[in-house]
Order: sequence, then structure tokens, then C-alpha cells
Amino acid sequence: MILSQINRVQTITKQAFIQNYLKPQKPLIIEKGIEDWPAFSKWNLDYMAKVAGEKIVPLYDDKPINASKKFNEPAHKMKMSEYISLLQKKPTRYRIFLWNVLKEVPQLQNDFSFPDLGIRFLKGLPMLFFGGRDSFTFMHYDIDFANILHFHFDGKKEIILFDQSQTKYLYKVPHSLITREDIDFSNPDYEKWPALKKAEGYKTFLNHGEVLFMPEGYWHYMKYITPGFSMSLRGIPRNPKHLSWAIYNIFIMRHFDNLMRKKKGQKWIDSKNEMAIINTHKKLNIKG
Repeated sequence: MILSQINRVQTITKQAFIQNYLKPQKPLIIEKGIEDWPAFSKWNLDYMAKVAGEKIVPLYDDKPINASKKFNEPAHKMKMSEYISLLQKKPTRYRIFLWNVLKEVPQLQNDFSFPDLGIRFLKGLPMLFFGGRDSFTFMHYDIDFANILHFHFDGKKEIILFDQSQTKYLYKVPHSLITREDIDFSNPDYEKWPALKKAEGYKTFLNHGEVLFMPEGYWHYMKYITPGFSMSLRGIPRNPKHLSWAIYNIFIMRHFDNLMRKKKGQKWIDSKNEMAIINTHKKLNIKG
């Protein structure tokens, strides 16, 4: 993989952001974009355990997708306080994924605001993500092709990004939003996954208070270097083609995939994983 560093700025004006990053759809790190938020000084794991400790949260792991589970079905559930205690004691693969701040803990909305950067935010969908040391998300892109501002808190995480033009190199699994789950994007095996050598993307690390702009449909792999959490604010895709893909993913693709899992079971999952290799190598004329 050929990975470049994402541009970094301390702050940025709305005009400069729109012109240089939103319109051309280029990722960006804003290092000092939220220091005026109460969340900047308040939000850490201990604070979340205090304000949301009694909430039952869905947990996800890094086990391969199983035909017995539906699209985005959690692996386990527990109280937030118990989960954060687990994060702080030892490494765990359990992550919280797409946890709605406004729905679950409304008081947290007083700690942040929606930046005026030209993105039309879906204001009912601020989402939190938690992870323990060395836990990670599989390489994937979001179902709604949103423009995303991703704010990180309490810790450090590694991020690898690719735009949609690189899909042909990534071993995308058909009828899904993911690549092959057995690829370690932190340390890829190029003998096993030779197409990855041609993939051009970005790599960075996010620290407390830093903001990542992730354009529409960007593939992303995120690994927690230390326990921590992030919040994403999402905006409607500007590109009509991406909006149509989002509608297809939400209303057709995921329901078709769930139906096929129910009808064919694990054979459906296994065939999709096999086709990820066949399709990728065929397009690039790679033998073996």
C-alpha cells in the first residue's frame, strides 16, 4: 500500500474548508478545532462512565461475519460502566459502534456544537464509538456515503483511508460494505493479498481533541492504540451518484444480504469471501 499523510491544520475557515477539502473531497485533520467545546475538557472514559454508566450498550468484536447474525448485529451487551471498566483494565476486542448520543444521553448535546463548515449535518445522528487497546474496525465504508467529521477523545487511534477509486485493489466483499476480514491493514501480507500493493491511500493518528474530515464513501480502517472513544457528525452526500448508492445500500443491499444469509446460511458468506478474491484478481489480471 502507498499511504500518504493526511493534511493537518490547527484551525481553518469555512471558506478555506469548502474550497480546499469539501468540494474536492480531500481528507483533513483539524488539530485545534474544538478547544472551545465543554467536551474538550470534560469528555474522557471516566466521565462517560459517570453520565452513562447505567445504560446497556451493544458491543461488537472482530470475529468474522457469521451467517446466523443479521447486518450490524452486536456480539454482546453490558452496562456502559462495566464496559469502560473493562477497557481500562485490559485489552478487549469489544467495541461500541454507532451509539446515538442524543437518544441515549441527551445531556451530552450541551457539550458540543455542529461546526459551520458547509456540511449539511444530520443533527439527529451524532454517534459515539468506543474501543479498547488494539481493537479495530474492519476496512469498510459507511452505508449512507456521508461526509463525516470524526472527533477523537481520551486516547490515540490509527486511521487508514482510501477513496472509492481504490476499491478495485481492496478485496471488496460483494453485497457488503467491507473488504475481506482476514486482511490486516496495519501489516498487510502482500504475498497473500498482492493487489493491495497498488492501493493508494492515507494514514494518520488521531489524538484527544483532533478532528478528522472523512469525505463521502471513504474506506476506513481504525485501530485503537490506547482505550478511547470518538464521535462522528455526519452530513448528507453532495454527489448525486453517492446519494443514489446510499439509497441502494439502505433500502436494497442490506435487506438482500440478510435474506441470502437466511436462505443459504454460511455458504453465502463463504461464497462472497471467495468472490472478493476472484473479482479483484480478475480485474487486475493477477493469477493465483
